[in-house]
Amino acid sequence: MQSNRRFKENTPLIQRVQVAPHPPRRYPHSRLRLLSTALLALVCVVGFGLFFLDVDDIDGVFSLSHKSKFTFSDLNHIVLTTPDQEQVREWSKYYTSGPHLAGKNLSQAEWTRDRWQEFGVEDTSIVAYDVYINYPKGGNRLALLETRPDTGKTAVKFEASLEEDILEEDPTTSLPNRIPTFHGYSASGNVTAQYVWANYGTFKDFDDLVKANVSLEGKIAVVRYEHVFRGLKVKRAQELGMIGVVIYTDPGDDGGVTERTNATYPDGPAREPNSVQRGSVQFLSYAPGDPTTPGYPSKPGCPRSDTAHAIPQIPSIPISYEDALPILRALNGHGPKATDFNEFWQSGGLGYKGVEYNIGPSPPELTLNLVNQQEYVTTPLWNVIGIINGTLSDEVIVLGNHRDAWIAGGAADPNSGSAAFNEVIRGLGIALSQGWKPLRTIVLASWDGEEYGLIGSTEWVEEYLPWLSDAAVAYVNVDVGAAGSLFGTAAAPLLNKVLIETLQSVPSPNTTVADQTVYDVWKKHISTIGSGSDFTAFQDFAGVPSLDMGFKTAKPGPIYQYHSNYDSFHWMDYFGDPDWVYHTTIAKVWGLLTAKLVDSPVIPFNATDYAVALQTYVKDVKSQVAKAAEDGELAVNDIEAWKLNKLARVVEDLHVASIMLDSEAAALKAILSSSTTSSAELYSQITTVNTKYKYLERQFIYQDGLDDRSWFKHVVYAPGRWTGYAGATLPGLVESVEDNDEANFRKWEEIVVERVKAAIKLLEG
Repeated sequence: MQSNRRFKENTPLIQRVQVAPHPPRRYPHSRLRLLSTALLALVCVVGFGLFFLDVDDIDGVFSLSHKSKFTFSDLNHIVLTTPDQEQVREWSKYYTSGPHLAGKNLSQAEWTRDRWQEFGVEDTSIVAYDVYINYPKGGNRLALLETRPDTGKTAVKFEASLEEDILEEDPTTSLPNRIPTFHGYSASGNVTAQYVWANYGTFKDFDDLVKANVSLEGKIAVVRYEHVFRGLKVKRAQELGMIGVVIYTDPGDDGGVTERTNATYPDGPAREPNSVQRGSVQFLSYAPGDPTTPGYPSKPGCPRSDTAHAIPQIPSIPISYEDALPILRALNGHGPKATDFNEFWQSGGLGYKGVEYNIGPSPPELTLNLVNQQEYVTTPLWNVIGIINGTLSDEVIVLGNHRDAWIAGGAADPNSGSAAFNEVIRGLGIALSQGWKPLRTIVLASWDGEEYGLIGSTEWVEEYLPWLSDAAVAYVNVDVGAAGSLFGTAAAPLLNKVLIETLQSVPSPNTTVADQTVYDVWKKHISTIGSGSDFTAFQDFAGVPSLDMGFKTAKPGPIYQYHSNYDSFHWMDYFGDPDWVYHTTIAKVWGLLTAKLVDSPVIPFNATDYAVALQTYVKDVKSQVAKAAEDGELAVNDIEAWKLNKLARVVEDLHVASIMLDSEAAALKAILSSSTTSSAELYSQITTVNTKYKYLERQFIYQDGLDDRSWFKHVVYAPGRWTGYAGATLPGLVESVEDNDEANFRKWEEIVVERVKAAIKLLEG
């Protein structure tokens, strides 16, 4: 490690290439005629390409070898055989050996840079941003106070430890510099008040309490994790006039693997009772990134704005369920019970420990004192950026994983991804040493600051937005690479087909059936892309089709000790991935997917999948409208205004245009597979198709952004307004239905129609 190297606060990007816009040429044909045209085009392209195959030969432009003997099969072999269990275990051991909070991991950034350079990615540097974040000052407190009516004196009934137990078996838990329990972007404060148990703290949960006439204003909310992003729990409590929030992890959400029936970590798979989930309470679905620089990069000397739009103004703290028990028991007999509400309130797992899940409020003599002391600073964050220049400088694939963690460990989140990433890059380096030069340029990114609010990636995308808009083809993200054996993914539809093809080629560690692939044991579900990791700025702000993937914990199975001291190297070694085979498998999937995206002459996208998905999304909105009208939640003045007929028609036109593009792409692939030579005409045809694929996602960017959260620019995908992590489709329309706003619904239909028309114009041009 060369820790004395100087870093530069800029990324050495490849030369920017200006791409001329396509002239508008909209086909006026009927749907039937368009489909006939597609078939005719397929025949013409094949014939035309074969006619020119030996003319004006430009051999090498689409050749992996570039006049060497290196083949695509060689590349596939390297990326599938390089990942090594012992090596990936060593990378994990390094990353999890000490604290690496955002802005406090420069030595780890330098180590990562040095390893990548050793692997053969010489153009690797550290990129800094000056960002506004908080660190715990100490002195936090959560105490249950009881005031005696006869004397008026107040005594401490229970004092929460706010700490996680040291475990002899797990060295990480006893590090002297381990990180306290706290929330990123939480407000400092000292508040004392009655309290209310508010279930998961979702928008609907709080709405249920309001409808039940439960007093909330001036109270402290006690809520459990899960279902929605923690920052949105605090946001809604704040909007309702509450003055503080306490968030705990309820074992009822652990899928039956609890201390009631299982030994707890480190002796068994159940959650350690003192486990505390740290995390950010930024309003993630409203404004990720540095809250003082929305929409532009946080560079030294840049202007800073107020933060009220993005982070809470009331204090919050996380606690364990061990600390939550006395607080919840003290509510027994006060206010309605969870059983008085719907089924979403009735999954609590602490009943056997004497918790009756009463709502409260607590009586006036029973209060919580919540003290949260945070220091806010503007400090550098450290992205590591590596570049492998390809033959094509205006087609770029970006790969990323974040490096920072809330804890000393982070063996699953994020450093299972970090360890796998190193193996992917090591494989690419081996290929480079054997004469490979990629067709497309590759950018490698080890992000800092993801945990606070996707900061490192967001600031980088904001800084290089013009270049990314010109050149970026796709972004592939791995955050938690391995926390168990269940493969999960979320992706833009353009990437569905190439992901499936990749999974069909990677052997599964699950050997219950011989020769199984990851695809064979996968549930065959690709989630809607939402938020919660570093793909957000690429997909939702820049319009770069993105994919996120990793192996998750299968239920029932060992409980993943998320964002706690117990997400440690020891936990991974004994429970998460003891043989380290899922680490190497995600590295193989990542490497092979990268090879296909980088070196397939025709970009391996499928536009038809996108159009079909849009058709489904339109139907979903129609169903939501029908249900809202049936439930009396929608004031229907003009039923035609809610039918989306215009949008449905243009989406069908997009479907036809997409079939045509994919047919042309298939024809070009057939030509390439039939010969080892290329022609100028064939190169031109491939470039035209690739340009359409590259810019298709960008057509769904609406520069004014979504209502009340203008940072989010994509009209098809965004995080749910009140979910944060989960993806929402056609958010402008969906939110208009939720708000019973017919005029806004009409406005958003027109906006989406125009963006779909722009996509059709691109594909038909």
